[in-house]
Amino acid sequence: MATRTLPDRKSSPGAPSARLTPEQLVAAYRNMLLSRRLDDKEVQLKGQNKIFFQISGAGHEAVLTAAGMVFKPAYDWFYTYYRDRALCLSLGVTPAEMLYEAVGAAIDPASGGRQMPSHWGHKAYNIVSASSPTGTQFLQGVGTAEASHRARLLDITEGFEKDEVVFISTGEGQTSEGEFWESLNTACNLRLPAVYLVEDNGYAISVPVEVNTAGGSISKLVRSFPDLYVEEVDGCDLLASYDVLQRAVDYARQRKGPALVHAHVIRPYSHSLSDDEKLYRPPAEREADAARDPVTQFPKWLVSEGHATDDELKQIQKEIETLVLAATDDALAQPQPGPETVYYGVYSPDVDPTSEQFDTEDDPQFSGEPTTMVDLLNACMKDEMRRDPKIVVFGQDVADVSREEYLGKVKGKGGVFKVTWGLQKEFGGARVYNSPLAEANIVGRAIGMAVRGFKPVVEVQFFDYIWTAYMQLRDELATMRWRSNNNFSAPVVVRTTYGGYIRGAIYHSQTGATLFTHCPGLRVVCPATALDANGLLRTAIRCDDPVIFLEHKHLYRQIYNKSAYPGPNFMIPLGKAKVVREGTDVTVVTYGATVQRAITAANAVAESGISVEIIDLRTLSPWDRDTVFESVKKNSRVIVAYEDSLSWGFGAEIAAAIADECFAWLDAPVKRIASTDTFVGYAPRLEDAILPQVDDFKRAYEEMVKY
Repeated sequence: MATRTLPDRKSSPGAPSARLTPEQLVAAYRNMLLSRRLDDKEVQLKGQNKIFFQISGAGHEAVLTAAGMVFKPAYDWFYTYYRDRALCLSLGVTPAEMLYEAVGAAIDPASGGRQMPSHWGHKAYNIVSASSPTGTQFLQGVGTAEASHRARLLDITEGFEKDEVVFISTGEGQTSEGEFWESLNTACNLRLPAVYLVEDNGYAISVPVEVNTAGGSISKLVRSFPDLYVEEVDGCDLLASYDVLQRAVDYARQRKGPALVHAHVIRPYSHSLSDDEKLYRPPAEREADAARDPVTQFPKWLVSEGHATDDELKQIQKEIETLVLAATDDALAQPQPGPETVYYGVYSPDVDPTSEQFDTEDDPQFSGEPTTMVDLLNACMKDEMRRDPKIVVFGQDVADVSREEYLGKVKGKGGVFKVTWGLQKEFGGARVYNSPLAEANIVGRAIGMAVRGFKPVVEVQFFDYIWTAYMQLRDELATMRWRSNNNFSAPVVVRTTYGGYIRGAIYHSQTGATLFTHCPGLRVVCPATALDANGLLRTAIRCDDPVIFLEHKHLYRQIYNKSAYPGPNFMIPLGKAKVVREGTDVTVVTYGATVQRAITAANAVAESGISVEIIDLRTLSPWDRDTVFESVKKNSRVIVAYEDSLSWGFGAEIAAAIADECFAWLDAPVKRIASTDTFVGYAPRLEDAILPQVDDFKRAYEEMVKY
């Protein structure tokens, strides 16, 4: 059996911290015991099939209770993980509220019955909704700490406390995730007020720490990070944990940098009720853990030191049993959420970006000469940043310069395609700045900042590299509002370039929008013209939902899609398609770079008497069903065209909806034009054969009118 070396005691049992009174020590024991009894009650309820999942915080109670005594509820911010029951109790979450979560009650304050138990969240105490993916909380917590940091730089005080800190907890297993290291990199780079608590119980399910972590100690690995305060502690020792956490929190409150406390705790129960630790842990190892159990050892110390009597502790135990039983009866009597609630919180219930409020398209205030999509995207961001001081723009390479002393001495970068050029020069490095080359870092930080009221408009340089951020996008950004029952939201705008027709080969020609339209909670936008890009980006920034804003590289500087600047209030609502060419024989539903190809082909076949109507969807989630269906019912023939590969592409959804809703009006099968089911090649002949071309559209038009 591997031996675990614990750190030296920082305070002896006979000399508790001068800050803790006997009353506080007894209250700490009460919190620890309550946490354990709630764990035990949930185990019992799971065995009775009255709840459906259980994961324990047993063995972690001492360090978490200490954390609850050091941090400030509704002042500091908390990114927890599933073993943090004792902390949440200390912060104010009630036993009944925890059991509401366990039974899936509608009044559960964490999620309204939408998440499994121990996915902590409570708006009143700044406990941000937790999720199941391991390690996703790190970057979000750092983003929330960054919001505090940037609020100070920008002199924003409303909603921020002057010395607030962010608590970020984890088990030792989660520190293997790359996002842990990405978060530390940023936290130390910016000296953010974040305190990490690593609750090391020696096992990531069945994987022991020496297999999970090189050298078996995460605190030894991270000590080289600059400005990171690191201390190790016996997390089963309440007093030592309190003292160490107090030093770490004081360090962060003083804005010296982040801190990491490595607490050695135990896991007396299996990982969860779906696991059996007896299969991989021998009796001797489990007995050694039991000898350190804070819930059994701490009350003995209280009595031996004269801080409490046996009778007083027995009375506390009796009160807790009564409290837990009452909370259980309360929870079991609560109704579950009704089926009518399933759509609540998928998107903002208060701000509807499809509404007339966002429709000023018919009244543009044009000025200047026609210009490109790049220029009008840039103009929109400048307008919006002037309007809202909480808009921040960041990503890899988006700033004019990283070293601000160079501003005015060089022209400035402003992104690979110059879309963000000049933003930093006007708005400063506190609002426009470069990130590390790490896409999850960009999106995760943006989520944490958005939770605090900032409006991040972030850039992922190429769609081809967005996949390292996909877990943050799909599991975190898209779900935040729904999983918290509308208690938390993260209305981030993620701009990224996509698409082919530029000889970009496999890794600079991807168009997988369908992987985002498949995510409830995300809005997905694909403008085809400079004017539409300006109006849709303004709507994306002003709406209250997360938006994936897809900018086609091929369309950035085309002459045919230029427009004059439409004014600072020009908006196009999401879900409003545009009929860009009217016709009476065939309807084409398309978007992005295939719009112009469809138009060119339609003009060519018009000479032979074929009249083609072309609809530019402009947004894919939502998409304009009414405009599409009206055109299909009029023309009775429809082609769906898209740049992604033919199979499983977004066009399949359009085709299926037309089949469902318009079958009676169809005179021909719904046809699709798309790329081949391959990757995009570099050689021009390969790319031309793979991507939809004008001739493909012409042939399709001619075939359709034969029906």
